[in-house]
Amino acid sequence: MTIVHETVPGTQDSLDELRSLKKQAREGPDPSATERQHAKGKLTAYERIELLLDDGSFTEVEALRRHRATGFGLEAKRPYTDGVVTGWGTVHGRTVFVYAHDFRIFGGALGEAHATKIHKIMDMAIAAGAPLVSLNDGAGARIQEGVTALAGYGGIFQRNTKASGVIPQISVMLGPCAGGAAYSPALTDFVFMVRETSQMFITGPDVVKAVTGEEITQNGLGGADVHAGTSGVAHFAYDDEETCLEEVRYLLSLLPANNRELAPVEDTDDPAERLTEALLTLVPADPARSYDIRAVIEELVDDGEHFEVHPAWGANLVCSLARLDGHVVGIVANQPAVMAGVLDIESSEKGARFVQFCDAFNIPLVTLVDVPGFLPGVDQEHNGIIRRGAKLLYAYCNATVPRISLVLRKAYGGAYIVMDSRSIGADLALAWPTNEIAVMGAEGAANVIFRREINASDDPDSVRAQRIKEYRTELMHPYYGAERGLIDDVIDPRDTRRVLIGSLAMLRAKHAELPSRKHGNPPQ
Repeated sequence: MTIVHETVPGTQDSLDELRSLKKQAREGPDPSATERQHAKGKLTAYERIELLLDDGSFTEVEALRRHRATGFGLEAKRPYTDGVVTGWGTVHGRTVFVYAHDFRIFGGALGEAHATKIHKIMDMAIAAGAPLVSLNDGAGARIQEGVTALAGYGGIFQRNTKASGVIPQISVMLGPCAGGAAYSPALTDFVFMVRETSQMFITGPDVVKAVTGEEITQNGLGGADVHAGTSGVAHFAYDDEETCLEEVRYLLSLLPANNRELAPVEDTDDPAERLTEALLTLVPADPARSYDIRAVIEELVDDGEHFEVHPAWGANLVCSLARLDGHVVGIVANQPAVMAGVLDIESSEKGARFVQFCDAFNIPLVTLVDVPGFLPGVDQEHNGIIRRGAKLLYAYCNATVPRISLVLRKAYGGAYIVMDSRSIGADLALAWPTNEIAVMGAEGAANVIFRREINASDDPDSVRAQRIKEYRTELMHPYYGAERGLIDDVIDPRDTRRVLIGSLAMLRAKHAELPSRKHGNPPQ
């Protein structure tokens, strides 16, 4: 007997309706809105997600969500998604959660339903222990929904804070972000921006002009280059969305999924025992001569590849993620090519934030030291170099990940202490034979210690030169720190890569605990 399976009446109609609704959600209520988005050089929310995630991996959540607000004509406009696309997928095969504002719907403005979708996906990311990427392109709070829209932002900020140090959070600015909305990216770990099309500010140009009389464009006030190079709000700036999102993917490949895991390890053909011969000439022995520390980093790390964070801000300190023998490390290095590598307000805050991130996500720290001190000046003192420089000191002292410091040339004064010296907890303190560790340079020290003798001499220049030589011989020779246990080993520069890799392998099982406390109170 042949059994005939009959289709339940209406099933096909229901499936057709479902496909139609999902198509409508993806295309938006107004086809011309997509054209306008493209005309601005911007992609749609779905197009951005497709670039960010692995092909075919996106699973959307609440695509058919609609708002329930009334008044001001909202009851007649209830598009699906409510202006934000949420879900998860994979990047290089690893789970990543994402939400993307859809500027085609209410200008991406946040209302109650919109916010609730974001809250849900953030909670899912925290529960799953996977990174969260926000693709921001919104006009702020939905004015027609009043205080409920503002409360929605509060829920986002609260979750940003809850997720801090638990899962990596990355904000990608692909359009406007004004008012209170700008605080969510500021609470995340990394901020990417696209030139010309993305802006961030608390008050826009019109308000600025009304209050202060200053006239400025949106990009001049809060564009990508402003935040990447002046304010320090943005870590990265790119010319187009495609490049920006590709770099987000690369960053994610360097990060662990959460604070309970280690960053992924990749096989490398770059030998761990490779001698770094080029370092003999890349770093001049003369402490007064400049060089680019990035060339040193490229010589040390696997295949010369490193991902520099905040390259345009606080450029006198380089912070990079890279791999050594396939394992991810965070590199903090003074940059003699910019302001002689001194520490100042910007570089101290930049370094502190980077050290804290690496410590939160189990990324070992390698610090390359070549620092003449802190930048002197009235502006620095009046703008708080003491408390702001202390941020870097606090971050290092509080870090429990493996920490190795290496003095390449000079390390003077308080800046030497701050740059992860042995005395503040570095697991290993290494140095090259060209190192000079001292309270200050020999010239300055001689002028202070022997000032009266020099001034009273018939030949001040000769006496000064003699005393400088004496000070350098007695207190600044390369082995002074090693003799007193402040340097664990003085190494041949050519062995640097091998020594770092071997030392990090030894420290990989390091376990250190902080004192029991609710939290510290770092300098602000």
